[in-house]
Amino acid sequence: MIDKLEMFIALAREGHFGRAAEACGVTQPSLSAAIKQLEEQLGVQLVFRGSRFQGLTPEGQRVLDRARGIVAETRALRDEMRSARDGLAGNLRIGVIPTALPMVARVTVPFTQRHPKVRITILSRTSAEILAGIERLDLDAGITYLDNEPLGRVHSQPLYSEAYRLVCAAGSPFATRAEVSWDELAGVPLCLLTGDMQNRRIVNQHLAQAGVRAEPGVESNSTITLMSHVATGEWVSILPKALADLFAQSGAVRAVPIVAPEVAHMVGLIVAQRETPTPLIAALLEAAKRVG
Repeated sequence: MIDKLEMFIALAREGHFGRAAEACGVTQPSLSAAIKQLEEQLGVQLVFRGSRFQGLTPEGQRVLDRARGIVAETRALRDEMRSARDGLAGNLRIGVIPTALPMVARVTVPFTQRHPKVRITILSRTSAEILAGIERLDLDAGITYLDNEPLGRVHSQPLYSEAYRLVCAAGSPFATRAEVSWDELAGVPLCLLTGDMQNRRIVNQHLAQAGVRAEPGVESNSTITLMSHVATGEWVSILPKALADLFAQSGAVRAVPIVAPEVAHMVGLIVAQRETPTPLIAALLEAAKRVG
């Protein structure tokens, strides 16, 4: 039954029989047969079928919500029994907002030193994708903003407070400044992260409070792309301090504090809200507490 529920969850996630089968490591006929068997066992139709997957029935949606809980509990039990037998082991999938990627090693390095049998997969995701991934069981944890937009039913552990920097080319008029105010950025050619990134929404908010409308000439979901444009001297960008300082190490760009006001937002680890976390998650939260 658990295997069938996992296949059903994969089908709901992928929205395609072939991709779901590939994700589960089975053939498409095997996955289709498992879904039909699950429907027979539960006595309801779960999936609208045609020449291709056409979505879940209302009953299927209800089963999906319960299936996620059942599978999560089963995985937790397996982890607990494996840890009792072999020590902490397994794979952790962590979604991280792009602007926090330079900081993730502060959690993962001490964690893996303590638990060398655990493998960690780090995936760059938007804050919305992280929340959805945790809910769908695609992610075990996330590193994202804690205090800017609603998080829903998750447990959080603060990691660090994020400040902001203007990133400019070494030859820019801003490069020799000790600081710059938000209102001074009116009319300055900006290249910023795309609007689906929470960092961009935060930047928009603080610019607007200073009376500046964010109208970037270049947008990208890649910080590398932003930096390649900044390095030309034609644009400047606004990034969190840790990321800006990382790029500034090359000497090609400068990171200038943005003040008036000097704002900060909390970034932290989030996991699914459970009465008792799995041994892996409990150990990860403990590692995060040592950082914060």
